[in-house]
Amino acid sequence: MEKRAILAALLMAGLLMVYQLLVVKPSQTPPTPPKEAAPVSSPVESPRPVVSPPVPLKEPVAVPERKADVKTPLYSAVVNSLGGRFDQWDLIYRGLKPMIVSGELGPLGLTVSRNGGRAQRLAFALSPDTLGLGQETRRGELTLVGDDGFGLHMTEIMHFDADSYAVVHDIKVENRNTVAQSVEIGLSLVTPVEWPKGTEPKFQGQHPTRAVKLVGGSAHREDLTKLATFRGTGEWIGLESEWYLNALVPKSPGMQLIEAKESHTRQGADKPIEVAEVGVRATISGLEPGSVWEGRVLTYAGPKEYGRLRALGSDLYKSIYFGGFPIPQAYGGLPMEWLAVPILMVMDFFYAHIGNYGVAIILLTVITKVLFFPLTIKSMTSMKAMQALQPQVNAMRSKFKNDPQRLQQETMALYRTHKVNPLGGCLPMVVQIPIFYALYVSLSVSVELQSQPFICFGHIFGVDVWICDLAAHDPTYVLPLLMGASMFIQQKMTPVMGDPRQAKMMLFMPVVFTFMFLNLPAGLVLYWTLSNVLQIAQQKYIERISKKPEVGKLEKGPRVPKKA
Repeated sequence: MEKRAILAALLMAGLLMVYQLLVVKPSQTPPTPPKEAAPVSSPVESPRPVVSPPVPLKEPVAVPERKADVKTPLYSAVVNSLGGRFDQWDLIYRGLKPMIVSGELGPLGLTVSRNGGRAQRLAFALSPDTLGLGQETRRGELTLVGDDGFGLHMTEIMHFDADSYAVVHDIKVENRNTVAQSVEIGLSLVTPVEWPKGTEPKFQGQHPTRAVKLVGGSAHREDLTKLATFRGTGEWIGLESEWYLNALVPKSPGMQLIEAKESHTRQGADKPIEVAEVGVRATISGLEPGSVWEGRVLTYAGPKEYGRLRALGSDLYKSIYFGGFPIPQAYGGLPMEWLAVPILMVMDFFYAHIGNYGVAIILLTVITKVLFFPLTIKSMTSMKAMQALQPQVNAMRSKFKNDPQRLQQETMALYRTHKVNPLGGCLPMVVQIPIFYALYVSLSVSVELQSQPFICFGHIFGVDVWICDLAAHDPTYVLPLLMGASMFIQQKMTPVMGDPRQAKMMLFMPVVFTFMFLNLPAGLVLYWTLSNVLQIAQQKYIERISKKPEVGKLEKGPRVPKKA
């Protein structure tokens, strides 16, 4: 802790390592299934119904397959009458982003199964054929009606909103048979565990990498390659990438969440393909003749915008992984959400009034530096005082090099004489670290930065010039080089204490950090570069206002006797 530059470099390196561990690869602790929900071997299996299935009354009426187009300001979708599944869901968000890949990624639609048999989709009658929402019509719905041939009459009404990526599914099951019936209905999402070659994502985050569910108020994530069979109660379940979420939220009591991984043989494939499935299941047991069962499920397919997810309820916002500050668990940890969310809100506020997230990041960085300027003054003043005493400290080290205990006593006595706190240069900086790390994390997980320009001059030979996407790396690498230069200047200005050879070694750190920042999102590099520049300006200002007589007074302290 003798040298502020060493501490600063180590802290920044620690932040980057923590970022890699906590943000890029969030913890994947599978939850313990609730006591009331016993795990089963497969999500498509259901408990043995209480009542045996009746004899079919008649063959289901053949209903021709139909499709309905849904257009809103936020997305365009196509609903298929077979199970009411979505064949298309293209987000209109920073460009056109398809969330469904036909035959690979997407929802299966409403399924029905009996006696643990394979889930089947009904052929529904669908109306209307088109649904357009906008300024004049804010809400609309599609109605699907079908019969399973055993006397179960099923109705699904999909409610759409022009201002939301969520769809509400109201499901009604009526028993028109003369005997009681038991069935299981469900809605599921599927995705390949590993995508075949030649199926590159069309945008960053299109292919889910994890299954995520909220159980007991806590979000639990699992890599698709490690997905285990699960069935139990919970608030919601879904598939996620870093910036996008496709989730199912049960809104009626008695529904359960399921997770599973299965192998499927597909035409043209050399080997079976592993498919991950997550979904919501409802077991209807002993539905009497003439009785009706009703349930509701909300689906969400869109970006992980904190404000939007929070407004939907059900704690969907917990799908955004902010991580936690690395302090001992014995002290309870420090959830980064407490600090990162206010930072996101401030950044969104600036964007709403300015219209440029790059400028919003700049204003956010300036405000942070201004708020912590008093602590910076204390830190720099303490470092200057320590630097003035350094010759005397070095002399004592030489004198008492064989007596560490005496050296410590004499050094502390020297600090007390001149009223210098050896931790004064470090503690103010330590206080700021959680805030700076929260800034770092909030910019890392912010989907709002995707495809947002800062200073963009267009495209030349397919390359952006200059920063046309704050969520992508700077293709010209100008910003990382500026960051490295600012870091080098900052270190040269830092008061030198301790072994001068260490100071020379620390000058190599800007080179290391420049390479580390080459492929990081431009928004993060912009924040770090500006933070360095403002730190340089603050150090210059502090040097101008520092009182030289006080430094001279420190240098005239009691002399250390020469070595005999």
